[in-house]
Amino acid sequence: MDTRFYSPLVRNIAAKERISPEELASIPGSGRNGRVRKQDILEWIQHGRKKVEDSSRVEAPQTTVEKARPSISVWPGDEVIEMDRVRKLIADHMVMSKRTAAHVTNIVEADVTELVMWRNKVKDEFEAREKQKFTFMPAVTHAVACALRDFPRVNISVDGYNIIVRKAVNIGIAVATPDGNLIVPVVKNADQLSLTGLALEINRLADLARKGKLSPDDIQGGTFSITNFGTFRNLMGTPVINQPQAAILAVGTIEKKPSVLETPFGDVIAIRHKMYLSLTYDHRAIDGALGGAFLRRVADYLEKFNTAAKV
Repeated sequence: MDTRFYSPLVRNIAAKERISPEELASIPGSGRNGRVRKQDILEWIQHGRKKVEDSSRVEAPQTTVEKARPSISVWPGDEVIEMDRVRKLIADHMVMSKRTAAHVTNIVEADVTELVMWRNKVKDEFEAREKQKFTFMPAVTHAVACALRDFPRVNISVDGYNIIVRKAVNIGIAVATPDGNLIVPVVKNADQLSLTGLALEINRLADLARKGKLSPDDIQGGTFSITNFGTFRNLMGTPVINQPQAAILAVGTIEKKPSVLETPFGDVIAIRHKMYLSLTYDHRAIDGALGGAFLRRVADYLEKFNTAAKV
């Protein structure tokens, strides 16, 4: 969904000019964290919008299928529920993302046995001290932050034919809200936080999200996103990129599986904790070699987790 903050003035201009949420999300902003200012939207109305309209007229024969919507019949007993405002924004943002980016998904399976054993060892101490749950998400976020430092060309945005390499590592964590919607609060400078710091910040943002108390700054400035399908005991998924980012990681549930291990005395079968990781990325700027190497690095960080780490 569009996480940028819009001032009342900008929203009034958008309403007056009949600019849809999807179109508003596509307007480049010159303010902090890409915020759209008055001059940005006026410039778009005067110049940018006209270019898009002219382009649409030229390409009309190619977009006929896009504009056509299937005729949906309502049958006896069906219930028609109008989307609420947040769901409409999500719908527009997801469709815009699929139209904008060339989506590709890679999948790896990670052996997270050491990580599971470590969490089992430290979670009670953490929860007794902080009065909060200690999940696997801080470790996953830490692995992603490290991998983004190793592969900065994944921590990017695509602006036309320009690639913007972000200096900050700001990781959005998707949170399902009680009303059935989705919001993505952002952990700022995640690469500079300890595991304890990540755990506390992730819990803080998730709690505010579920209570509907996130500030505009809490959902702005993300450079990469993580979504946790494992929360719902799903093995894996192929998420949609959260524009204007260029990649998103999906985390599956952790399951015990028989696995072949190599030992000095030969191969043995052992029960290990396994988890699928799937990375969806924008193929306009990230090729398979880079996307695959980044995803493998995230898995490596999780598989070689430092079991001496403190929380």
